[in-house]
Amino acid sequence: MRRLAAAAAATVLACTTEGPARVEVGLEAPSYATRTLAGDSVSLALLRGKPVLLNVWATWCLPCKEEIPYLESLHAQHAADGLQIVGVSVDARGDEAKIEAFARDFRMTYPIWRDPDERVNARFLAIGVPSTYLIDRDGILRWKHLGTLRPSTPGFTDALAQVLRD
Repeated sequence: MRRLAAAAAATVLACTTEGPARVEVGLEAPSYATRTLAGDSVSLALLRGKPVLLNVWATWCLPCKEEIPYLESLHAQHAADGLQIVGVSVDARGDEAKIEAFARDFRMTYPIWRDPDERVNARFLAIGVPSTYLIDRDGILRWKHLGTLRPSTPGFTDALAQVLRD
C-alpha cells in the first residue's frame, strides 16, 4: 500500500511544475510557502539563515499529540540558539478554531502554519503525518523522519547538534 501511495505521489509531482525532483538529505530543501493561522504569508525562504525544524501534523493525529511536548521542549531549549520550530497543520479548511484550541491545550508556543491542501506533503514527498524535516541555515535538508519524533529517534540528536553548531 505504501508503494502504491508513493507511486501516486510521484506521478502527481511529475505532472506539476512545483514538485521537487528529489527530497534527499544533503540537497536543498524544497521551497515552501503558506499562511499562518492569522492569514499572514510565510515561507521557508523567509527563515533562510536560521536552522528550521519543520513538523507536519494534524489535530486528529495521535502520534502528533505524543510528539508535541517534545517539540515544545526543543523550542524552549533552543530558541536562543536560533532554532525555528514550525508546526504545519494539515487540518481541513475551516478548522482554524479547532487548531487554536488544540495549540492552547498542548501549550504550543512555536509558530503554526496552515496547509489544508497538504501542499507540504507533496513538496516534501511525505506520506502521512507526523513528518519532520531539519533544515540548516543555508536551506539544506539535513535530516528527515516520517513518524513520531522522540529524543531516542535515530540520528536526530546528532543532526540537531550539527545544525545548531554550523
